[in-house]
Amino acid sequence: MMWRRKVAIDLGTANTLVYVAGVGIVLNEPTVVAYSIENKQILAVGDDARQMLGRTPGTIIAARPLKDGVIADYSITEAMVSYFLKKSIKGFAMKVDLMISVPGGSTQVEKRAVVSACKNAGATDVYLIEEPLAAAIGARIPISQASGHMIVNVGGGTAEVAVISMGQLVEYKSVRGAGTKLDEAIMHHMRKAYNVIIGERTAEDVKMKIGNAFLDSAKDEDTIEVKGRDFQTGLPKVVHVSERAVSEAMQKPLKTILEGVKDVLAQTPPELSSDIVDRGIVISGGTGQLKNLDAYLSHYTGVAAFTAEEPLFCVIRGAGMAIENLDSYKEAIR
Repeated sequence: MMWRRKVAIDLGTANTLVYVAGVGIVLNEPTVVAYSIENKQILAVGDDARQMLGRTPGTIIAARPLKDGVIADYSITEAMVSYFLKKSIKGFAMKVDLMISVPGGSTQVEKRAVVSACKNAGATDVYLIEEPLAAAIGARIPISQASGHMIVNVGGGTAEVAVISMGQLVEYKSVRGAGTKLDEAIMHHMRKAYNVIIGERTAEDVKMKIGNAFLDSAKDEDTIEVKGRDFQTGLPKVVHVSERAVSEAMQKPLKTILEGVKDVLAQTPPELSSDIVDRGIVISGGTGQLKNLDAYLSHYTGVAAFTAEEPLFCVIRGAGMAIENLDSYKEAIR
């Protein structure tokens, strides 16, 4: 029996991951909550709730309580954090030290909302770590050195671009709407090009299966069968969509992420810029798994880019290392 547990949570727009000190990553579920409209009673959280997206009757709402990386629905987020803590900590714990990741540009109001939600959910002490720093720690970048490292943490709600030196963010920009904007672009393209309406779950599946940020023109293309509803007749419809069509649909939101990277590079002091040219750009986050995203950024910035190992787990690994070694990461923690 342990009286005090150390826990880290990566509360993302698309996925929530939980790390328990001494155990490792114990939970990875979608950040989705299903609740009753009448009394706001929570009916399902995580995987079970994601199955309900777009499939609920009028009395039940299945929704993502975080929008663009920030708490959009306070009480629902609180209930969700409480659920994830109970599910992760098996047995009894008197006190829970909780490390939670927040977007780098979070305001004091947004940070207070996160701390308050976590304390109401059962945490004793709450520490905040900025996502780009957590991602860099998790990607095993030596952030405490006096040299420039660039990380692009592409999640569901935000793409966070940061240059880190001596354990602090030197330059930072948050691009709102990363993975979710790619899904929306695919939904829009399906409606415009094929007259087919699809839901966000289907769009996400298409992105994960044949999404390609930077298509090689000489390569044979994959195609995927997409099922949806015909916009004109309202009847079910099946179409085959090519990898090139999906790639073209995603170019606008990808360009927004690229502009964010270029803006940060333009603001970076020259000494740190030369370090970044030597070391390259590190890509992390769930959307960092998008095929050829590294090639896309390399091509348009002229700086080598590479995807971190297991990009989805970078932030949670970094937050976990920080809660286990609080003294070592004091500079990075708020």
